[in-house]
Amino acid sequence: MKNHFIIATFISISLSISIGQCTFSPSNTWAVLVDTSRFWFNYRHVGNVLSIYHSIKRLGMPDSHIILMIADEMACNARNPRPATIFDNAAEKTNLYGDTVEVDYGGYEVTVENFIRLLTGRHVPGTAPSKRLLTDDQSNILIYITGHGGDGFVKFQDNEEVSSQELADAFEQMWQKRRYREILFIVDSCQAYSMALPVYSPNILALGSSRVGEDSLSHHVDPKLGVYVADRYSYYLLQFLEKVGPTSRHTLADFLGVCPYHECLSHVTAKLDLYNRDPAQVSVLEFFGSRRSVEILDDAANFTAAPDVSAAADAAYASASTASHPVYLAYKPLFP
Repeated sequence: MKNHFIIATFISISLSISIGQCTFSPSNTWAVLVDTSRFWFNYRHVGNVLSIYHSIKRLGMPDSHIILMIADEMACNARNPRPATIFDNAAEKTNLYGDTVEVDYGGYEVTVENFIRLLTGRHVPGTAPSKRLLTDDQSNILIYITGHGGDGFVKFQDNEEVSSQELADAFEQMWQKRRYREILFIVDSCQAYSMALPVYSPNILALGSSRVGEDSLSHHVDPKLGVYVADRYSYYLLQFLEKVGPTSRHTLADFLGVCPYHECLSHVTAKLDLYNRDPAQVSVLEFFGSRRSVEILDDAANFTAAPDVSAAADAAYASASTASHPVYLAYKPLFP
């Protein structure tokens, strides 16, 4: 027996809202967080990058604006006595590798080629949107790299390197292609400041956790894991970010004071000549968070409906009440 369908088409409701003038400006802040190291003894680098990841998410940056690159699965390593966990502190209070972590590039996907393609937007066909940095000329971008480095390079996967000049040229491509407004570039590695020296594109504040010729040191060991769980600069950067809230007035000048020599045992050094704003006048949330400004002016809100909507609804209900077969009601979309 065939099913018969009574289709009651509801006339769409006309919704009219007038609240004066409303300005809604979503933040255009992005982050690229990169752990470049493999092998269990580099556990701390995963802890570094995940601590920054959770901090900027807490400050409002959505996962859709964060590209997270982790070179090794420390949480699943056979040496890990606490499977599926990553900690950046020997107290092991917070598992950084929880259910909310979204890794965009993992394992052997973390390569120099993929990193440069990500920055410049020159992806191979078919690359998923979640693996793309979808920025524009109004975007502020935080780029944070942690791993092993030397004079003018950072190692990837312990078998290749990205040079400081390659990275400087990638930034210039980004500028020419209008892919950023400002960049905050942080490297936590040995001789980290060497990665900033060749940078020549405008509106970039670059910072290294150590000068050329200096090592960047680890902070402390977790005896239960048998490895260092944090580097000194990233450890104190996290302490700073934990004091920052959505309404904080901390500035980039405050950020530049993180980890003085007596804490880092290296000289944290910043390259400021390409950055055209006073760091004391720039909120850290412009790079480490995301804010939305909403301005609402009081006025009337009017909700009006087409006069025959009620009659159409009554007719459809009456037909449904007397039907002895299945009834399917089709609704016309309010906003097609």
